[in-house]
Amino acid sequence: MGFFSFLGRVLFAAFFILSAWQTYNEFGVDGGPAAQELKPKLKVALLHISSKFGIAAPEVDIKRVVATITALKGLGGLLFVFGSSFGAYLLLLQLAITTPILYDFYNYDPTKPKFEILLNDFAQSMALFGAMLFFIGMKNSIPRRQLKKKAPKTKTT
Repeated sequence: MGFFSFLGRVLFAAFFILSAWQTYNEFGVDGGPAAQELKPKLKVALLHISSKFGIAAPEVDIKRVVATITALKGLGGLLFVFGSSFGAYLLLLQLAITTPILYDFYNYDPTKPKFEILLNDFAQSMALFGAMLFFIGMKNSIPRRQLKKKAPKTKTT
């Protein structure tokens, strides 16, 4: 059972680790393709948040955002492989922040093909989010191994 649990964590985390590796390799001077895709979507999200709360949208360095997302994926994935709950929380944080921004299907007309693609990717990210919650729930529900106390020896006379 231990081997299959480890194998499952490796296969699950491979999604995040390989994605972080690809983003890292493509990062370049301007943040790479990830920054180019994220920049307009993040701008729309920040404008929406600023209009709802009545505050000015802060200036965000897109390269730092991409670097942070990459670090969360890579470090979280590596820690998750070894069964760390902290790694699972890092991956949860990454998914919670990036999913509604990257897969903004709600900004598109349902008759457009882009809507279906984004909705599918959003659903996939939500499934990953649910799997992370399941892992954390199962990890917290398993009682820690307790040492068996030795029964006191009876004295014989």
